Parts: sequence; C-alpha cells; structure tokens
Amino acid sequence: MKRLNRKKTIDIVKELDAFPKVPESYVVTSAFGGTVSLVVFILIALLAISEYLVYQDSWMKYEYEVDADFTSKLKIKIDITVAMKCERVGADVLDIAGTVIASKELKYDPVSFEPSPQRQMWYQILQQIQNRLREERSLQDVLFKSALNGYFSDPVPGNDSESESQNACRIHGQIYVSKVAGNFHITLGKAIETIRGHAHFASLIKNEVYNFSHRIDYLSFGNDVPGNINPLDGTEKITLEQKMLFQYFITVVPTKLHTSDVSVDMHQFSVTERERVVNHEKGSHGVSGIFVKYKLSPLMVRVSEEHMPLSVFLVRLCGIIGGIFSTSDLLHRLIGYFVDIICCRFKLGANQSIEVLPD
Repeated sequence: MKRLNRKKTIDIVKELDAFPKVPESYVVTSAFGGTVSLVVFILIALLAISEYLVYQDSWMKYEYEVDADFTSKLKIKIDITVAMKCERVGADVLDIAGTVIASKELKYDPVSFEPSPQRQMWYQILQQIQNRLREERSLQDVLFKSALNGYFSDPVPGNDSESESQNACRIHGQIYVSKVAGNFHITLGKAIETIRGHAHFASLIKNEVYNFSHRIDYLSFGNDVPGNINPLDGTEKITLEQKMLFQYFITVVPTKLHTSDVSVDMHQFSVTERERVVNHEKGSHGVSGIFVKYKLSPLMVRVSEEHMPLSVFLVRLCGIIGGIFSTSDLLHRLIGYFVDIICCRFKLGANQSIEVLPD
C-alpha cells in the first residue's frame, strides 16, 4: 500500500511538470542553431557582467527638509592672503544682530604674495577641479563618495623660500558665529568700536599705496570635512586699482552626509561674485576691501549613498537571461520559417520547370 501511494504521489507530481522534456531523438541540431546559441551565451555573459557592475556601484540620493537648529554656533574657517602688509589690514565678522566677532581669533602672518612653484602647481590643479565642477555638477557626487576619504585633503603647501620679500599678509583661523546673516570683511586698518558702531581705523594709511589683490586658499562653513572642495578654494583676484571692492555673496546650506564610509554634518554653499572700483566722483560708493556676505538657507539637505538591493539585482538578472532566451528563440524560429518558405519556393519553381520541358 505504501509503495502504491508513493507511485500515485510521483505520478501526480509528474503531471504538474510545466517543463516537458523532449526526447533527444526528436531534436535536430544545425550549424545555424549552434551559432545563434553561441551568440546568445556571449550576450548573456556581457549583460550579466554589466549588470553586476551596476549592482556594485552606488548613487547619491538628495532629500530636503526644514533646518530646525537655530541655537548652535556656526564655524567659519578662513585662510586668505592679501597683497598688503599685516599692519595695514583688519578682518572681523559683523552679523545682522549687531554682534561683532573681533579679529583676535584670527592670525596675521607676513608672507610673500608670489606663490612658490609647489604652491602654484597646487592652485592650478585646484582651479581645474573647480572649473569641471562648475561645468558638470554630477562630479559633486564623486567627491561625496571618494574625495571625503582624503584623496585631495592635503594642506596647502607653504612657501619654500624664506628669502622672498614679505609683502603680503596671510589671515587665517576660525571664527564661531550665530546662525544669522552677516559678513566677514577685510579692509584698511584694524577694527575699533565707536559710539556710532563698528569701524576700521584707516586714517594713518590713507595716503599710502594699497592693493586688495588676494588669494583664497580655504573658506568653509561648519565642520571640517577632509577632502571636500569648497567653491571659493583656490580663488585668485589680481588688480592694479587701489580702491577696489570685492564682494562674495554666499548662501550656506546645512547638509547631512551619509555614505558607506562616512557620516558627517557639513555645510555646502553657493557663491556669486562681484567686483568694482570705488569712485565717489562717478557715483560708485562703498568701502574698498574684501567682503564675504553670507546668509543661511532655511532648508537642510540630506545626502545618502544608496545601493541596488540584492533582490532587485537577482530579478534584473533573471529578466536579462529569460528575456534573451525568449527573444532569441523567437527570432530563430522566424528566421527558420522565412528560410523554409524561400527554399520551398525555389524547389517548387525548379520542379515546375522540369515538368514543362518536352520529351
């Protein structure tokens, strides 16, 4: 009885077989069919490899939400070289709330404005990267995934010659400011506080020659992120005019970055530049100097690195294999059908011509 039940179960399972087997004696092989099979296998292998490479790759996903953090301080890290001696210039930050962050937190180092060959090469590479970033915004994703590992995080190489004249001033350091709009400025004279407000004491150097040509080695907002390239890094402005006003209008965007290698809170920013000569006689009013006016965006960006799930990869791989097999089988049958029709017509025409011939 048990054997009979087993046989019945096996018979029922055989009846459910959706993949009927064709006896080998019924299968006819041909050179054309073998060629098609070879091409199909090669195509499947190529597409499977390309799909695996897509599975190994990742992409950046951008999401936006309101930034609710208004109480924390924002760090501004600065490294700017101005083509004037340090005793002639002063730098500080003034926000819309009237808070002044004195320049005591910044360091003033006398240096040569002409860069060394090593530094000049670093500037050229950095400017080339900046140009490509302006042309192809997708490169920012590459920086998020790879440059944060430190591939371009080496510090700016210093001047390797001590005999050069120290005709410039390197202003560098970091300042903590409130999360409100403000401006960081470098202008003539040191900062002083008067009854009327904030001012710079420049009366002693009005008659001297001065120049606001400058080079921005580094300017960032928020936490330090190794390898990140900011929009103004490597910027160089050269002028022969004395009363020159350089303005940088910056919008800072808080960003939370999450990748497979790093998770960090950072701040990106966009910048618009403007420069003009201050000439009160021609109606061009203002104060000559370098002004970085910044404001914070109310939106925060979440950037996350995403990968293709394994289940999706397997489904796509099965779709590739099954689709190619089905399509190739259909094409093989159609081609064989048309070949048979053409051959039959030739044979039919040959037989008719033989029957018409007289004895």
